[in-house]
Amino acid sequence: MYLIKTPWWIKKWIFPGYSWSMLPGAKKIYLTFDDGPHPEATVFALDTLKQYNAKGTFFCIGKNVVEFPVIYKRILEEAHAVGNHTFNHLNGWKAADDQYFSNIQDAAKLIDSKLFRPPYGKITRFQAKQLQEKLHYKIVMWSVLSGDFDIELRPETCWKNVQKATGDGSIIVFHDSAKAMERMAYTLPRVLEYFTEKGFSFEKIPA
Repeated sequence: MYLIKTPWWIKKWIFPGYSWSMLPGAKKIYLTFDDGPHPEATVFALDTLKQYNAKGTFFCIGKNVVEFPVIYKRILEEAHAVGNHTFNHLNGWKAADDQYFSNIQDAAKLIDSKLFRPPYGKITRFQAKQLQEKLHYKIVMWSVLSGDFDIELRPETCWKNVQKATGDGSIIVFHDSAKAMERMAYTLPRVLEYFTEKGFSFEKIPA
């Protein structure tokens, strides 16, 4: 599993309040996309999902929703799920708590969802507890990190990493961003084709 030093099942045991994967048994895979909307990458992802009648979950940055409202509207119109990814892609380990919560609330004015993914996967226990207990967010992490954001990773390697690590109930992270576009655009169609042929469906994460 690419770039995960500690196996996800150990993280799930240590941080049981986060969603690291979904329940297996129904041959479902959950594709997620971070950091959009983006005028090229998000549009490509939406077009590709539509080809396979697949649904995804888009964790959006507030400032990008402001910049590309038409693309954000398309995500909703095509019945995908959206989630809050802060307004400015803040690192919870580095931001002051007040700043972090304010940034999330600013994004929430634009993104009507109780799904939340911390940028970089970095959030303190205090921040998570406040989000879950006071603001009633569902914190969504992942079981498969594609690595598409790594400019040194070959697209073929990105695809093989996802292919090997993905199974029933997997939550996969892609990025709909300019930086990740080459690797995401190579890998996403292959994931959809390969696992569709194996009888999997692609669903959005329920709130």
